[in-house]
Amino acid sequence: MRFWLGASFCDTNEFVELAVAAEQCGFDTFTLSDHLFFADFSTPYPYGRMRWTAETHWPDVWVTIGAMSAVTTRLRFSPNVYIAPARDLITVAKQVSTAAVLSGDRVSFGVGVGWCKEEFAATGQDFHTRGRRLDEMLPRLRELWSGAQVELPGLPPLSMSPAPAAPIPIYVGGDSEAALRRAARAGDGWIGNRIYTEEQIDAVLADLRRYLKEYGRPEDALEIVAPLAVLPDAATYRRFADKGITATMAAPWWLWPGEPKVATMERFAEEVISKM
Repeated sequence: MRFWLGASFCDTNEFVELAVAAEQCGFDTFTLSDHLFFADFSTPYPYGRMRWTAETHWPDVWVTIGAMSAVTTRLRFSPNVYIAPARDLITVAKQVSTAAVLSGDRVSFGVGVGWCKEEFAATGQDFHTRGRRLDEMLPRLRELWSGAQVELPGLPPLSMSPAPAAPIPIYVGGDSEAALRRAARAGDGWIGNRIYTEEQIDAVLADLRRYLKEYGRPEDALEIVAPLAVLPDAATYRRFADKGITATMAAPWWLWPGEPKVATMERFAEEVISKM
């Protein structure tokens, strides 16, 4: 079991310090979320009560990962998740590949279709075709990240440099049928987009195994990153690892409110990570 740090809702000036602490504490991957702006959204929020306000920071994912990678050497980085279909293919490919190169291939591509229609309107992308366009994007992104010459409609043959030295893992987010099928068909991993009870994650795992079999892939083809509704205990995490979960996500300051963020990370590392 590896541990990902979920750092959504932090202030921008905290990320670099938290990345250094995460590496020192033994976290595997640092995650942050992707939003473009805050507004009085007409699109319903699909995950319960919206937990942020106009004052909540949403720094650009790839700029922030570049800054954090400059002060770390081992820690990996992933958006959880990046709304790729709200952008065009070439912009996404260039941003992600540059971050991968600058970090020494410590970037994973956590990606989802998004829920906020207003963000798509702001970037001039079609909200209603976002799932189909993401399905088309993923193989194209792998081609562009390879550095090889690629043919795209309406463009001359092109290649993109710098290219990462290693393939960028793609982690598909979401627990709808479409998202789980996308992960099973085209992903290197799956990321949960909420905190799951044991019953809920068992259902997701069963669906993923069924879809992997349908697409002719082995059961262990996917890394499974699941935020879990459990108290932090090494034995409990081992039990979930036996179910096939390869990583979980934690934001220790949610468990011990009132303590400084770095102190809660150190406590989590001592009581959980070191015992795994």
